[in-house]
Amino acid sequence: MGRFVNPNNNSFQVALNSPIYVDKTGLIAYTNSVLATMQGYICNSRPRRFGKSYAANMLTAYYSRGCDSEAMFAGLEISKSDDFKKHLNKYDVIHIDVQWFLANCGDAAHVVAYITSSVLAELREIYPTALPSEVSHLSDALSRIREKTGQKFIIIIDEWDALIRDPAANSQVQDSYITFLRSMFKGTEPTKYILLAYLTGILPLRKEKSQSGLNNFDEFTMLSASRLAPYMGFTEVEVKKLTEKYHQNFSEVKSWYDGYLLKDTQVYNPRAIVSAMLHGDFKNYWAETASSDAIMPLISMNYDGLQFAIIEIISGAAVKVDTAVFTNDPSSIASKDDVLTYMIHLGYLGYNQNRKTAFVPNEEIRQELTMAVESKRWNEMITFQQESERLLDATLDMDGAAVAAQIEKIHHEYTSVIQYHNENSLSSVLTIAYLSAMQYYFKPIRELPTGRGFADFVLVPKPECRNDYPALIVELKWNQTAEAAITQIKRKQYVESLKDYRGEVILVGINYESKELKKDDYKKHSCKIERITMA
Repeated sequence: MGRFVNPNNNSFQVALNSPIYVDKTGLIAYTNSVLATMQGYICNSRPRRFGKSYAANMLTAYYSRGCDSEAMFAGLEISKSDDFKKHLNKYDVIHIDVQWFLANCGDAAHVVAYITSSVLAELREIYPTALPSEVSHLSDALSRIREKTGQKFIIIIDEWDALIRDPAANSQVQDSYITFLRSMFKGTEPTKYILLAYLTGILPLRKEKSQSGLNNFDEFTMLSASRLAPYMGFTEVEVKKLTEKYHQNFSEVKSWYDGYLLKDTQVYNPRAIVSAMLHGDFKNYWAETASSDAIMPLISMNYDGLQFAIIEIISGAAVKVDTAVFTNDPSSIASKDDVLTYMIHLGYLGYNQNRKTAFVPNEEIRQELTMAVESKRWNEMITFQQESERLLDATLDMDGAAVAAQIEKIHHEYTSVIQYHNENSLSSVLTIAYLSAMQYYFKPIRELPTGRGFADFVLVPKPECRNDYPALIVELKWNQTAEAAITQIKRKQYVESLKDYRGEVILVGINYESKELKKDDYKKHSCKIERITMA
């Protein structure tokens, strides 16, 4: 038993001892299925506090022959698997936490040497006759041990990208680190001594210009989590069980912390859920675990209109993003798409794999982004907030003429000529126009399913604001009338979408006239507003 080679299971035991433990041992069933195959090279990346280290510790506790973990896993999902005991504590495991090495060596340039010397020292204790004194590279040591003893290894690297994200690590240091990883995992020789390679971190593997990068790894990311989506982060079913146990309102939990869409799986940040359950408070826990310092300098550079895209996102809109261009290296960021993709990996944005769009996943992250943006005091943001506040005030005052005028102003100033005459454009403009409402309302719901159709736009006030702010249902029309929009809200029973809501509801009908029917009608917006009460 060593610190890095064949460690004990104490770290996983800490997770089991915690007040809230959610069984993620299904991940082990997957890794068992790919042992000693070409699919046994895995990079599983997620944002901070998504359970990455927990998963690494769990795999170590299961595979390491430096401990006995049968009792620990008894009763968990993996214990029901036919091959549970076949692989339990049977292998040589090397567990490396790169962040720990970085913090303890004092200089990013020395991390690779520190890892190498530390692991080699323990391997020499276990296999004294297999490693001559001249062996100085970890990959060479593993190859020699396999040749002499036939023993293969499981290598688990936590925070694999710590050096890639560290601003103190220059390109030479990073290249040396990538070379170190490549020597261990790439080529024919590693297939002889690797049973399983499991890397985890925030970023996917760095894309190399040449074909000599770590392209033999299967990657599971915030962009495409595939089969591993349920095993990092809490699923909706798991969160529902926790809200029942801790007597919390699931709808409110969902509004605050849901929104990460990994393929078809809704995923919640475990740290936020655990904190909300144990403390009983719905608030921004993100700020306690992450800093916006990594993204604000990039947003401030305003690549390709990035700042306005961020305003759209904070307002509740989704924006198109090309995730393929990002090289997974923060130092190479050079476009709006790069920044947005980086923010997806960091957890600041959700990603819809089918629509190729980025969005604010939940209220927690919206508050975090809003605070970060406001701290920079962008002139565009300040001006836009002022315009938005005027619109919200006019809506609450039921001043249809003022609402129409304000929507018209925002539509004209913030939409390109090419996109102006477009129904989707008007819908997006409406979303960002109500930016100031986000202080009092949850993220706007677009096309909420109702009794007989879809409401275009629904704003539900936060529980603490319901005495002062009514719910809003907005219907958009194109070359018709505002009255027709109100009629449709009533005819299709859109109010039924708020059946669990009690209080005042404001119905807002908006029409945009794109045709010059009369001289004064061209590009004109009209609005009709009514108020009802749901008992």
